[in-house]
Amino acid sequence: MGQGCQGCRDGEGFDLPFSMAFQPIVDLTTQTVFAHEALVRGPEGQGAGTILSRVADDNRYAFDQQCRVKALDLAGRLDLAGQGAKLSINFMPNAVYEPRACIRLTLATAMRTGFPLDAIIFEFTENERVDATHLLNILRTYRAMGFRTAIDDFGAGYAGLNLLAQFQPDIVKLDMDLIRGIDHDPVRRRIVRGLLEMLGDLDIQTVCEGVETADELATLAEMGVRYMQGYAIAAPAFERLASPAGFADAARAVA
Repeated sequence: MGQGCQGCRDGEGFDLPFSMAFQPIVDLTTQTVFAHEALVRGPEGQGAGTILSRVADDNRYAFDQQCRVKALDLAGRLDLAGQGAKLSINFMPNAVYEPRACIRLTLATAMRTGFPLDAIIFEFTENERVDATHLLNILRTYRAMGFRTAIDDFGAGYAGLNLLAQFQPDIVKLDMDLIRGIDHDPVRRRIVRGLLEMLGDLDIQTVCEGVETADELATLAEMGVRYMQGYAIAAPAFERLASPAGFADAARAVA
């Protein structure tokens, strides 16, 4: 544990250079960007797989720390918070030993860049198997410190409804497999409607991610979905903030 905690303190131990792309999450109600998600890329914009394939147990802690720092540094340079948007950072629960100890570098970076804590969203994917007690401790600690929390890929992983029964995050991002082809799939529409109603009752914001076509976008808009992310709106932009292009389509769909 000592080695892992040392990695949390200084972020050393992952020597492969990498950078970030940013993909917007849009708010269709206000026609604004709600947040930008930081996505790992190679130093010249190569796909995430070129970096993630090098992450292993002995460097996971350092990689997770470096991702936070890189995302905050770039977001600060791009004045993301000054534009009224939030920053969504993916984190690895299995790379966190003790939440308050492992958050120190993040806090120091946020202070150095002037990034407000309440504009930072920490999201984790359900696809990583993790001890539920450990995960809940992380999420509750982050919330107490002023961060927002999000479950990514909801409906595709290990946590699901059992986690929601114990902790209600600020945001749930529905898995893209539920969104794919929803414009011509009544079963998917029924499932998504049910999830929207349930999450709304729990006062959780729902993001539909992986929206790739204008028809998917229009169908979701007609269903009352407020927050969306995907190529139909904007592709990830390497080391810059993308300008959403899907607002007009959504506006026409709900007109």
